[in-house]
Amino acid sequence: MDHIDPLAAGLFAAVAALLGVGGTYLVLRRTAARPGAGALLHAEQAREAQARGTELIETARRDAEQVLREAELKARDEAFRRREEVTRELELARAEVRELERRAEKREDAAEQRQKELARKEKHVEALKEKIADRRELLEKKARHLDEVIEQETKKLHEITGLSRETAEKMLLDRLEKELSAELATKIRQYDDRLKQHAEARGREVLATTIQRWAAEFTASATVSTVDIPSDDMKGRIIGREGRNIRTFEKATGVDVIVDDTPGVVIVSAFDNVRRETARLALTKLIQDGRIHPTRIEEVVAETQVEMEKHIAELGKQAVLDADVAMPHEKLVYLLGRLRFRTSYSQNVLAHSVEVAHLCGLMAGELGLNPGLARRCGLLHDVGKAADHEMEGGHPKVGAELAKRYGETSKEVLHAIAGHHDDVTVDNIYTVLVAAADAISASRPGARRETLEKYVKRLEDLEAVACGFPEVEHAYAIQAGRELRVIANANKTSDADAVRVCRAIARAIEEQLDYPGEIKVTVIRETRSVDTAK
Repeated sequence: MDHIDPLAAGLFAAVAALLGVGGTYLVLRRTAARPGAGALLHAEQAREAQARGTELIETARRDAEQVLREAELKARDEAFRRREEVTRELELARAEVRELERRAEKREDAAEQRQKELARKEKHVEALKEKIADRRELLEKKARHLDEVIEQETKKLHEITGLSRETAEKMLLDRLEKELSAELATKIRQYDDRLKQHAEARGREVLATTIQRWAAEFTASATVSTVDIPSDDMKGRIIGREGRNIRTFEKATGVDVIVDDTPGVVIVSAFDNVRRETARLALTKLIQDGRIHPTRIEEVVAETQVEMEKHIAELGKQAVLDADVAMPHEKLVYLLGRLRFRTSYSQNVLAHSVEVAHLCGLMAGELGLNPGLARRCGLLHDVGKAADHEMEGGHPKVGAELAKRYGETSKEVLHAIAGHHDDVTVDNIYTVLVAAADAISASRPGARRETLEKYVKRLEDLEAVACGFPEVEHAYAIQAGRELRVIANANKTSDADAVRVCRAIARAIEEQLDYPGEIKVTVIRETRSVDTAK
């Protein structure tokens, strides 16, 4: 509701009073003007009414004046109040304006201060740049001067000694090598002694305990497949009319069937051992059945191939159970089963893998490692041999790729497969265990057989590595290649050099040759003085 002005209210009240009095007066006049008998009474009443009206008018006027005065006072009070409110609002506005001005001035001062600081820093940076440039120029001058001085001194030194730069460097290096050879040999001996003290006893204990706890049967097996026949008449039936039976059999199995004059035997030959075994079983079934013709041959070969696949899978599962490891992917199990028909130096690879698994587990238990993980590494270390003729690369690389492809996620297992023949940098303890167990399984008596040609070649390569060093006069491989005796030239080699040469030959053998177990290198330096007493 809008506020009512007091002055207007007073004026409204006064006008209302005057209007009321005037209305009363008019009523009385009309009453007095009426004709009739009571004219005098009416005249008297009129006078009274007039007097009363005059009195009312005067009262109304006084009231109106009173109302006007009060309205003026109220108006003045209201105006004063409004003036004070406006004054307060103006003061607040002025205070806000002053505060804004103060803040603006403060910000201007801060901005001006920052600008001055930036200008000062820019001047400092420019001065530093100039100083750095001067210092760089000075250093470049000094470097050029130093190069000139070195070149001059080098020329003077060459002129004085009469030696070229290459000759001087060679003489210096030769002298340093002679001076440091004794110290180097001493350091090598001390290092080897410390290693032997801390590792040899523990290593012998672990290996001896492992070999003693695992005493497996010899794993050598024959690689020639033969099929016994009841009589030599069966050879004709195997060959068939115009050779159709033997041709059908060879085509279906992928093997060569050798029927010669050997009594009671037919020989099955193939590069793939699985194919050879499948052909042997199929031929045995055909001989027992007696019905040998092309259709029957194809049926029996197909049945035998299905049975062989199941048999390979069962062999793989049995190997996993024998090694006491978690069941890997079924494809890896199948590849393990194929190892039953693969030999290495006449040693059965599946039996070798199971043996390596147990050896790894025993050594891991002795060393406080995880035996289950170690057995898994040992069981799968040669899985690549089941497919190395189908893929490019050696069996460690092929095995690691196959294991990774078929879900093997353990980094230790993959590294052991790929690195057990030092094809990669060995930085995993389980890889070392697999390499040691592989060497133990392969090198124990009766485990493997080696042809004479390969045996002689390995000894010749071993002696050739040693004879490649200028300090060596003769080298002899003894103890079936387990030890290398090296005769050093006493005039070219000192006692300290003999230690260095021995270590260098051992490292060269490790890098250049593949061999089972360990090879002991012995360097002999001998000086003989002969005289005759007359």
